[in-house]
Amino acid sequence: MQPVDVARKVGVDRRSVRRWRASFEQEGSQGLAARPAPGRPAKLDPQQKNQLTQDLLKGARAWGWPTDVWTCPRVAKLIKKRFKVRYHVDHVGRLLRGLGWSPQKPTRRARERDEAAIANWVKTDWPRVKKTPPA
Repeated sequence: MQPVDVARKVGVDRRSVRRWRASFEQEGSQGLAARPAPGRPAKLDPQQKNQLTQDLLKGARAWGWPTDVWTCPRVAKLIKKRFKVRYHVDHVGRLLRGLGWSPQKPTRRARERDEAAIANWVKTDWPRVKKTPPA
């Protein structure tokens, strides 16, 4: 097959197909093997990342903060305290995403909130003030 046809079938640029062919001709099947992306090695090893996950699951209060909300600056301080490794706050989010965590906003609720009174209002008053009557 022509490189153009292969590229169309695989969904890549024809130049990629030509590059792959040249690698195969020079190095054989080893030339087509996946290579890890270059970049700086991770500061935390897999065992430390696993430990960090366990520490985060304990909650921020367990580590001395007044609330249980994890923020990037708090996680950076925890990493420095536990593993003696400095992470810039901007990179902590990437690390957390790599560990399967996602950013979340805590639900703000008043401390004086009376759950029983709210449930009673939803049951009795809400149907009365709702615009469409129940079916």
